[in-house]
Amino acid sequence: MTKMSDPWIALIYPPVAKPAEPPAGIARLAGALRAANVGCRVIDANINGLCHLLNTVLPQNDTWSARAFKHRDSHLYALRDPAVYARPDAYSRALADLGRLLHNAGQNTAARPGLADFTHARFSPVNSADLRKAAQRPRDNPFHDYYQNHLAKEVLETGARVAGISINYLSQALCGFALIGVLRQIRPDLRIILGGGLITSWMRQPGWKNPFEGLVDALICGPGEKALLEMAGCRDTGRLPAPLPDYADLAANPYLSPGFVLPYSASDGCWWKRCAFCPEKAEKRPFRPIARSTAADQLRHLTQQFQPRLIHLLDNAISPALLGQMVHTPPGAPWYGFVRMGPPLDNPGFCYKLAASGCVMLKLGLESGSQEVLDRLEKGINLKTASRVLNNLAQTGIAAYVYLLFGTPAETRAAACQTLEFTAAHSPFIDFLNLAVFNLPAHSPEAQTLESRNFYKGDLALYRDFAHPFGWHRRQVRRFLKKHFKKHAAIRPIIRRDPPVFGANHAPFFPRPFSSRKKGGQCPVDFVFFQGYIRR
Repeated sequence: MTKMSDPWIALIYPPVAKPAEPPAGIARLAGALRAANVGCRVIDANINGLCHLLNTVLPQNDTWSARAFKHRDSHLYALRDPAVYARPDAYSRALADLGRLLHNAGQNTAARPGLADFTHARFSPVNSADLRKAAQRPRDNPFHDYYQNHLAKEVLETGARVAGISINYLSQALCGFALIGVLRQIRPDLRIILGGGLITSWMRQPGWKNPFEGLVDALICGPGEKALLEMAGCRDTGRLPAPLPDYADLAANPYLSPGFVLPYSASDGCWWKRCAFCPEKAEKRPFRPIARSTAADQLRHLTQQFQPRLIHLLDNAISPALLGQMVHTPPGAPWYGFVRMGPPLDNPGFCYKLAASGCVMLKLGLESGSQEVLDRLEKGINLKTASRVLNNLAQTGIAAYVYLLFGTPAETRAAACQTLEFTAAHSPFIDFLNLAVFNLPAHSPEAQTLESRNFYKGDLALYRDFAHPFGWHRRQVRRFLKKHFKKHAAIRPIIRRDPPVFGANHAPFFPRPFSSRKKGGQCPVDFVFFQGYIRR
């Protein structure tokens, strides 16, 4: 077995993903490996690569670029300062200027990097041939200088024999493969392993065949602890305990948040997994929860170790059992996460206890304000219950970040108008909104009943376009959102409150209007900080 003092693997998280917090997946892998005395180095190439681009971009002559360059350092400082989150204009200006600098950093290539995305004029992240080209021509990637002169040297200095690259989002794919190209050039003997959420989704598609043979040595589908430990020569991996994530290599990185945000996942997969058109169901991804008492103990341990300003629970949907455990065993720091719109949140007493545990915000997948649509999509959501949930959260001071999904095969324009009406009626209780247009999972069982066509050109595309059965096509949906939904007087202020670029990742840090229903009408709107939870 490899000794702890000799790193066997470098775990790398490539650009580009929102740099608000460290990557939880490779921290969990590091915890499992180190618990088995397998040495590893954890490298967040996302935040380090973005900072490298911002620090090395050359000044430009246009007014916007010159201003952005002049204020670069102050903008980076501002995003790590709680005070700027009380000044939305200054916050938005900082993000816009930093985005301008990243745009300029890609001018000599066909790429356009941003703080949360990465696009390329010639290469597509869902085309395996383009990904191979990205690896063959890494100099065409704006992160090449960082890869070549910083990241590769760090990998060489560790003496690691393996590089494990975690790719979770399409915005990471081209940059991840450019990194593979650099590592192949510098260390041809280095074994390269790919894993992460996006790789898992690709591998779970029907008829999957590995298009990266000869470039990548191994691909890991799903959680990677067991696979990596077996590759490292560890035995008895049949019943592994839930690893304690190890953020030791990551906590000091300059993430763009006002304090350390601790991400934590208490499960893999979704506990509900009944929704029509669900990618989780289409991929047959099992639900793997950590025992809730173990999750609570780990959260308390990590909170004591790293003193986070905020905890981000990453579960696809926090189970009612875990919510109850959070009430029983508070983690010791403010927290937020994604939940289903139903029990136990319909109980006002439980919501008060949840707030007392440190819950400052919940992301809620309402999806539609039409009961018929919710029923046809098998969401298991009752609108009367959803109304009580929103009211309860408002009464207790927990912010509601509501997710709506338009253009599903079950929706008509009339149903979309019902969603508008429900949202407007509950606007005093909704702090933030995420509006999305439905994408059809390519291999969901329900997709076989629809006339579909390629949405993206590429053999790795996970979604398809489709002919809407009621003629409620994407163009009409987008027009409705732009001209009607977003312009509604009760909804427009909520839309404007949503933090640009970072969305829910930064929303808990913002002052928010808080109101609640009382007999005789609606309380006056008042601005309230989460002063009781988030440390100054």
